Amino acid sequence: MKPPALDPRTVPAQTGSRYPSPLREKVGQRIKQRLGDALGLTRFGVNLVRLPPGALSSLRHWHTAQDEFVYIVEGEVTLVTDAGRQRLTPGSVAGFPAGRADGHHLINETKVDAVYLEVGDRPEHETVYYPDEDLLATVSPDGPVFTRRNGQSY
Repeated sequence: MKPPALDPRTVPAQTGSRYPSPLREKVGQRIKQRLGDALGLTRFGVNLVRLPPGALSSLRHWHTAQDEFVYIVEGEVTLVTDAGRQRLTPGSVAGFPAGRADGHHLINETKVDAVYLEVGDRPEHETVYYPDEDLLATVSPDGPVFTRRNGQSY
């Protein structure tokens, strides 16, 4: 394929997360391909994510300034929010508006891999809250800085 198209199989896969240890181990099985970066997109990100059985998409979180959207491609995941749990299957979508204090993440509770697309805009500055962990992320153009809720460094 020639730009502006690409074969997603050519995009390097990244495993794990940037969370501080020991929290990063909770998301260590997630496999992400940054399709938007590979295409040179700068205003929003698009990732193709594979969750093996038992894997989490992220720690449960919500963003102050970033909208997020997911589209389930293969398999099944459980969406966990403040309202509870629900199953998402291929073709299902979910959206998480910026500023809505509703912690969310996906869990693969099945015996086969699940694949989904995640899309989010890229605000220069924002805060990410993790309601189930003593964790806060402050995001700037230099990347996220993770602290405890009281501001203490990890």
